[in-house]
Amino acid sequence: MPGAQFRGKKLPMPDPGDRVAPRAPVTFKIASEEWEFEAIHRLNYRVFVEEIPQHPANAERRLIDRFHDENTYVIGLDGHRLVGMVAARGNRPFSLDQKLPNLDSYLPPGRKVVEIRLLAVEGRYRSGVVLAGLFRLLFRHLRASGYDLGIISGTTRQTLLYRHLGFVPFGPVVGADDALFQPMYLTLEGFDARSRDLLSPVGPINLMPGPVTVADEVRAALAGEPVSHRAEAFLGILRLTQQRLCRLTCARTAEIFLGSGTLANDVVAGQLSLEQGRGLILSNGEFGERLVDHAARFRLAFDVVRLDWGQAFDHDTLRRAVRAARSFNWLWAVHCETSTGVLNDLDLLKRICEDAGAKLCVDCVSSIGTVPVDLSGVYLASSVSGKGLGAFPGIAMVFYSHLATPAPERLPRYLDLGLYAARSGVPFTHSSNLVSALSVAVERVNWSARFGELVELSTWLRVRLRAMGAHIVAPDGHAAPAVITLALASGVRSEAVGRQLEQAGYLLGYCSGYLLARNWIQICLMSPVSRSDLEGLLAALRAYVVASCPESHSRPLHPVHA
Repeated sequence: MPGAQFRGKKLPMPDPGDRVAPRAPVTFKIASEEWEFEAIHRLNYRVFVEEIPQHPANAERRLIDRFHDENTYVIGLDGHRLVGMVAARGNRPFSLDQKLPNLDSYLPPGRKVVEIRLLAVEGRYRSGVVLAGLFRLLFRHLRASGYDLGIISGTTRQTLLYRHLGFVPFGPVVGADDALFQPMYLTLEGFDARSRDLLSPVGPINLMPGPVTVADEVRAALAGEPVSHRAEAFLGILRLTQQRLCRLTCARTAEIFLGSGTLANDVVAGQLSLEQGRGLILSNGEFGERLVDHAARFRLAFDVVRLDWGQAFDHDTLRRAVRAARSFNWLWAVHCETSTGVLNDLDLLKRICEDAGAKLCVDCVSSIGTVPVDLSGVYLASSVSGKGLGAFPGIAMVFYSHLATPAPERLPRYLDLGLYAARSGVPFTHSSNLVSALSVAVERVNWSARFGELVELSTWLRVRLRAMGAHIVAPDGHAAPAVITLALASGVRSEAVGRQLEQAGYLLGYCSGYLLARNWIQICLMSPVSRSDLEGLLAALRAYVVASCPESHSRPLHPVHA
């Protein structure tokens, strides 16, 4: 940033011929790692000792800011190279407190103020891209942390640029004759209104259970020219996609439908209507109850074992339930209960059915793509494209291990799994675009690494949430890594919290009727997110919801104000 200055520290005018584009997209985050802080100290030295001699040189060639422990650093990384930073500090006194007596008298009343400091961008990266990225994340973080007014000491030579960003001058000019600085403030709404021409819009962080954020190559596959569902080219894409899905899940066969998870479960119910004898359905949440509804609509004969929402079907609970139930020929359960974030034990369900000589059917809508799923030995399983697999919504899939044959006298055409099997998966018009996008989404991911990262990120987040006083519905021993459901206190409206978080740039699950009825919100990790994204979310939760449960980390969250 040419001539930029915060707290009296000036960045020199860059040489236009020295600007280069980054080798790869620069990523922006809140500094959290030791090596990042070490890089900050060294960039501090290069800029404010070697470029601008405002501090004495030292043999270590590193400069630790005097407020380092109080600073929050937003940084730009080109790979593992630090190329830019800006810091924010909310503790008083500010540097301007020392230069302007009665500083608050110059500022809009009723604001939460933060000082913006230490803007530094490597000379070769001063093309505007890094500056834009730093400010985008900085203001997202400030908004999420509850700040709504930023102050700087800006060099008088860049007043026009600051004004363009939305900064408002106040008070007298301060500093020496050769280094004059204009105190300025910026409201978040002023930044939003004035900076759109300079900074690209801030995209929301997707923490919903679906639809998920899709990768560029998945978008490109969807945007291709449509191919006839009768063409050999499409049949090849379909077969490849089925193979990739079966390899991921250890399933024998998969059929692909145009539709949602509801359609996939209707197909499963249709297959069960061809079976003899009674069934047993397990329900410990909204989607277990939906399985009951699917079965009832097909007039299946079945019993139901229900647990309270948030409980898991562990070994003892399930064994007792099975002993109390009548004999059953099939069992239908949800693997990941999306409503509560409970992950039921698939291996246990397999053993129960093996001991009972029953066929196991599983709703894997929210588990495939978020945890390892082994469907070997499972009779029927359902899933979708627009959740853990990272593709666009619109494709339902049914995995099966038996020989499915058409049942024209028993099932509607569109729900007849055997008809799909008999017609090579294409009895009707299909979408080559959606199938291609799904195929790319499945193939592009290192799933073993993805599952490990999800567990690590989810574990870290759950610890942080509990430290805030959050009540997490699912117990740790049976928690799905990609779904964290929070129960709010009765005095807090989940809908209001969800909308506030949306305004802060975080899209959470809260609109579904079953969530609203229980005053729950959900943080889902189906989309790619980072710790820095979630740090901002945690800051936003602190801003809107008081974490005031020192004696118990299992209490519900409480509101900041009425």
